[in-house]
Amino acid sequence: MSLAQSLFSPQRIALIGASSDASRLTARAQVYLRRHGFKGALFPVNPRAGTVLGETAYPTLRDVPGPIDFAYILVNTGHVEAAIQDCAARGVPVACVLADGFAEAGPEGVALQNRIVAAAREAGIRLLGPNSMGVINIPGSIACSVNAVLESESILPGRWSLVSHSGSMMGTIASRAVARGRGFAKIVGTGNEADLTAGEIANLLVDDPDTDAILLFLETIRRPDLFEEAARRAHAAGKPIVAYKLGRSEVAAKLATTHTGAMAGSDAAADAFFQAVGIVRVDQIETLLELPPLLLGRTPPAHPKRAVSIVTTTGGGGAMVVDRLGVLGIDTAHMLDTTLAGASKDFVAKALDTARDAEDADVAIAVIGSSAQFRPQEGVAGVVAAKGRNPICAFIVPQADTAMRLLNDAGVAAFRTPEACADGVRAYLDWRAPRAIPAVGGMDGAGALVAQANDEPGARAVFAALGLADAARRIDPAAPPADLAYPVALKAVSSTIAHKTEAGAVALNLPDADAVRAAAADMTERLGSRIDGFIAQPMVKGVGEAILGYRLDPLVGPVVALGAGGILAEVYRDVVLRLAPVSETEAMDMIGLVKGLAPARGYRGMPRGDLTALARAVAAFSRLAAIPEVTEAEINPLIVMRDGEGVAMADALLSVR
Repeated sequence: MSLAQSLFSPQRIALIGASSDASRLTARAQVYLRRHGFKGALFPVNPRAGTVLGETAYPTLRDVPGPIDFAYILVNTGHVEAAIQDCAARGVPVACVLADGFAEAGPEGVALQNRIVAAAREAGIRLLGPNSMGVINIPGSIACSVNAVLESESILPGRWSLVSHSGSMMGTIASRAVARGRGFAKIVGTGNEADLTAGEIANLLVDDPDTDAILLFLETIRRPDLFEEAARRAHAAGKPIVAYKLGRSEVAAKLATTHTGAMAGSDAAADAFFQAVGIVRVDQIETLLELPPLLLGRTPPAHPKRAVSIVTTTGGGGAMVVDRLGVLGIDTAHMLDTTLAGASKDFVAKALDTARDAEDADVAIAVIGSSAQFRPQEGVAGVVAAKGRNPICAFIVPQADTAMRLLNDAGVAAFRTPEACADGVRAYLDWRAPRAIPAVGGMDGAGALVAQANDEPGARAVFAALGLADAARRIDPAAPPADLAYPVALKAVSSTIAHKTEAGAVALNLPDADAVRAAAADMTERLGSRIDGFIAQPMVKGVGEAILGYRLDPLVGPVVALGAGGILAEVYRDVVLRLAPVSETEAMDMIGLVKGLAPARGYRGMPRGDLTALARAVAAFSRLAAIPEVTEAEINPLIVMRDGEGVAMADALLSVR
C-alpha cells in the first residue's frame, strides 16, 4: 500500500492498548470506527482481555494474524517505545501515537521522542504524532480517532480536508463547519510532527480525489520545503490551501540582535513564506471555514486594486463591513444601499451584476439583512443569481443558518461577521501564485569573504562583492589620506559594538583632517580596547533612508526585509518582508509598500530617489540566502540618493554561525 492508502484508507487496523471499558479514552477509537461504518478488520491489543468491546483481542501485536495497515498506539507514554518495536517486528507501514509527554515535556521527552523516531525510521515505519488524535476519512467510513466530535451518530461529508497540529481543534473546527452546512473529506491531527508533518500530509491531499481545498490549523512551521512543495502542486491542481497559524506575538522578535530582527519576528516571516508559496493565511478561525468558496475555481488576482463594491439591504450592516475593510486598507469603490427598495431577487441580482462588473473593484460583497433569517430562500436568491466578472461573497447580518447553507450550496462564500468578511476579502486580495525563485549564481567571491566578516569593514566587503557600492575606507586617523573628500563621517571599527550611534562610535560632518584626528582621539579615550580601527566615508545627503536587512528565520529560512531606516527604524516598524532571494521586480514591489519611503518615491513633488538603484541593492543583498553561514545582516541606513545617483551604505552589520 502507498503511504496515502495506509494513512487515509487502512483496512486492517491494530489498536494497541485498546480498553475494554467503553467509557475510557483508549476505547474511543474502536467505538468510533464501528459507529461510523468501518467495515475492515480491527485488532484490539490488550494483554488482559480475550475480547474487547465484542471483538477478539490479542495479547501483543506480534500475535495479530496477517498484515497490518495502520497501528494506533493508545498506551501510556512509557510503553510507546516497546509498541514501536512491536510495529517494527510486524512491518507496520504507519503508526500513530496518541500519548503526550514527548518533545513538549522537556529533555527526557525529547530523548524519548528521538528514540522512537529513530526506531521507526530504521524499520521503515511512518510515524504520526506523538500527541496525535488520529485520522478521520469520512467518505471512507474510517474514524480512527479519539476526538469527541465522533460521539455524534453521523459526520457530515464534504470536499475540504483539514490538517491540524492541535487534536482538540480537529473537533472544534469540524463542529463549526457543520453549523455552516459544511463537512470534510479527511481530518488529520499531526501533534508533535516527529515524522509526518502537516506539509507532507497536505502534499498527499493534493492527490486525494475527495479533496478540493486543504485547510491548515498550525502552531508552527516544520519542514517549510514540504509546505512549499504541497503549495506549488496544489496551485497547479487548482486546490487552494488556507492556513490559520497561531503565534502573532512579539516574543520571537526579542531574540534578534539587529533592528531588522526586532522588526521582523518569525510570524512576519511566516506571512512572507505563505504569500511566496501561494498559501492563503487568515487571521480568524471563522474565516478558515468561510473563505474557501471565494477561492475555489479561481486563480490569485494578478493586479488587485484592493477595492470592493457593496450592495446591502441594511445600511448598518453595510457600514460594519466598510469599517472593517478600511482598517485593513481596502477601499469601498461603490456602495448601494437597497434597504428601502427591498430584497427582491431581480432588483438585488441586477445591482450585484453591476457591482461584479465594476472595473475599479476586485470583489462584490452582498450584505443581507433580516430577510436572510425569516425568508432565507428569498433573501439569498438575488445573490445566487448575480453574474459578472468579479467574484462575489456575502455577509449575513442576522443569525441565519439556513441562508448560510443555501449560499454554501451555491458556491458563494458566506460570512457570519463583518470581521470575518473583511478578513476573507483581505486574504483573497493577498493571495498570490507561488513565486518564481530567482537564480543565484556567482557567489564564490562573497562567500569567501564571510569568514573574515567579523566587523563593519568585513561586512562591507561582503556586500560590495554582492554588488553594492561602498565608499567607505579604512584610515589611520593620525594621518588621514590626502584625497579624503570632506566633510566625512568617521566610525570606530569594532566587533563588539553592534549599534555604534548609541555607543558614541560615530562622528559626522567632520570638515578636515584636524577634526578627524580629534574625533578619533575622543572615541579612543572613551571606548579604549573595544576599538579595532577606523573607517571614513564622504557625507552624502539623500532624499530618503532605508533599512535593509537579512535574517535566517528559524521557521521558514532566509528572509529579506526593507523598511524606513535610521535610528528610529525599530520604533516605527515600517518594514516589508519577503523570502530571499528576491528579483529586482519583487524588490520594487517591496519599495512601494514601505510608507516611510514615500518621499523617495516623489511624494507631493519631492525629488524622486533612485528607486532602480535601491531595488538593485535589495535584490543583490538578498543573495545572502545562498551563503548558509550568514544568520543576520543589515545596512542601516541605506541612503537613497536622487534619481540616477544611486544609494550609499552608511552602516553595515553581518553575523555568521
